[in-house]
Amino acid sequence: MDTSAGLILREVCKIIIPAVLLFALYVQFHGEYGPGGGFQAGVIFAAAVILYALVYGRHKAQRILPLATVRVYIAAGVLLYSGVGVATMLRGGTFLDYNVLLHSPQHAQHLGIFLIELGVGITVAAVMITIFYVLDEFCE
Repeated sequence: MDTSAGLILREVCKIIIPAVLLFALYVQFHGEYGPGGGFQAGVIFAAAVILYALVYGRHKAQRILPLATVRVYIAAGVLLYSGVGVATMLRGGTFLDYNVLLHSPQHAQHLGIFLIELGVGITVAAVMITIFYVLDEFCE
């Protein structure tokens, strides 16, 4: 039987978790213009997933975001980051020299920073979620 405290916690989390995920997106996409960016957004996103797992159970969280999928996101984030660097070298620049990505250096800087921060955010979120999943499974 559910306690009223558990019921209240689950109902509050139905409101809080989407707000936290939205804030993570804000930090991710605002990172190139102000404080924040990929690392902070990744940690915030992971915190929302971890909160969901703590309240509803890790097994329920893993139905939504399985460990195998999270591991693919780790690789995808690193690949995105390094892929931008390799793309800049293939276009005649140095590693992460964003100016060669597009015709306009200003637009190229924005694109390069956006892609790098996205790669960092994806990797950080996936690593944090993986650490939680593994430690939670270990502690069972």
